Amino acid sequence: MLAALASPVHAQVVISQVYGGGGNAGATFKNDFIELFNRGSAAVDVSGWSVQYASSGGTSWSNSTSLSGIIQPGQYYLVQEAAGTGGTTNLPTPDATGNIAMSATAGKVALVNTTTLLAGTGCPFAPSVQDFVGYGAANCSETSPTPTLSNTTAALRAGLGRTDTNNNSADFAAGAPTPRNTSSPLSLTITTASPLPNGNVGQPYSVTFTASGGTGTGYTFSMVAGTPPPGLTPRRPARPSRSRCR
Repeated sequence: MLAALASPVHAQVVISQVYGGGGNAGATFKNDFIELFNRGSAAVDVSGWSVQYASSGGTSWSNSTSLSGIIQPGQYYLVQEAAGTGGTTNLPTPDATGNIAMSATAGKVALVNTTTLLAGTGCPFAPSVQDFVGYGAANCSETSPTPTLSNTTAALRAGLGRTDTNNNSADFAAGAPTPRNTSSPLSLTITTASPLPNGNVGQPYSVTFTASGGTGTGYTFSMVAGTPPPGLTPRRPARPSRSRCR
């Protein structure tokens, strides 16, 4: 029976990508990896934290990699794991290195704010668990597991790592592995609170967004969910009058 429990609500640092096919037949990358992402608005020091792994139906969490350093808002953090005998491409420079040999198809990965090993299936989640991903036929996950993966597919969190509804099945999709580290461009974070101010019918409407991270200029914005403020009807993507991000 699958256990499915919600993790800490809206974790700031989340597991954004899981890949266990490194070095296997048909794989491009030589190593397995786990990628983290800071989806919050403040830097997080992960020194003393760990990522831990168990098989899809296992109760042993002896596979652990210690973390160190600070993850800035909008920043990724790459944890390199075990290498296989195949693959042609090294990962980008990892921010932490371990030797966990992960299953390519199904397993469980936990982000823990200590190095104390978990016990049991992983469910119910210990207070130290910051985020949890069950993939494939995992017997513990946030609500339900991600799709089954393969030697050539990773579990990638939607929204470039930002989406977190505490449902692994809904939050992740299988796709080509795309490892990112702390040197990768920062993901743009809009920190303006919602809801936006109301608008008046027939009157110009202007809102200033506060953002951090991102690179380049000329961003455009469009509404992808929810409803606009009363009196406002979006007709085309909005282009900011100033493209600077801070």
